Amino acid sequence: MQASERRELHALWLGTRPYAEVYDLQVELMEYVKTADHDVVLLLEHEPCITLGRGAHAENLLAPVDFLAARGISVVNTNRGGDVTLHAPGQLVAYPIVNLNHGHKDVRRYVKALTAAMGDILEPFGLVSGELPGKVGLWVDTANLGQWTGTESTGFPAKIAAIGVRISRWITMHGFALNLVNDLGLFQWIVPCGIRELPVTSLGSLIDGAPNPRAVAPAAQLALAQRLNLTVGRFAEISDKPVSLAAITALFG
Repeated sequence: MQASERRELHALWLGTRPYAEVYDLQVELMEYVKTADHDVVLLLEHEPCITLGRGAHAENLLAPVDFLAARGISVVNTNRGGDVTLHAPGQLVAYPIVNLNHGHKDVRRYVKALTAAMGDILEPFGLVSGELPGKVGLWVDTANLGQWTGTESTGFPAKIAAIGVRISRWITMHGFALNLVNDLGLFQWIVPCGIRELPVTSLGSLIDGAPNPRAVAPAAQLALAQRLNLTVGRFAEISDKPVSLAAITALFG
């Protein structure tokens, strides 16, 4: 595919939203990008929630649903891959709705592109990150933020982001959740992605002056476009009013 033929990746910042609302929007967008000449990434923060992927194990949810609800944390079953994940304000969530029929129909390559894009977002803040063999997500060495060996002998590895996707007829949904300035204390109620032996971390717990999700949203669009071989499209914001497929088509055509 020549550069001139690359699809655009438009980005929409949604602010802080409940999980179910954005899930429904993703499903609509999957149909939309089948015939659109561009792709869309939703960038947002979620209200506190725990999501259970298709591979979720009940024992990785460490508190009753009623107990969590009383603390403002919803529990939602979803159709992404993976185990148990937590979302909360201060975490950058990205949902690329991309038509891979126009690119590389390769699930592993797509997941690696998301992982690399998150690394690109963190790099300007002095963090070198990467994959850990046999474990999903994005990892950093909390003992040496400027280096990542990519092995289990890494000094003090910690997970800084989760990835969970669904691909249907080569249209993608779901995506990643990158811990920026979210409350890590909420992770006490789950075993994140079923990984008991290693901790989670956030950019804000590792450096001073970590940005909020809105501040890095344009960088996320750029990183995703580059890693997915797409052209950077428009960036729009609908954070203070209801969002719909009709509103998105009005913005991006």
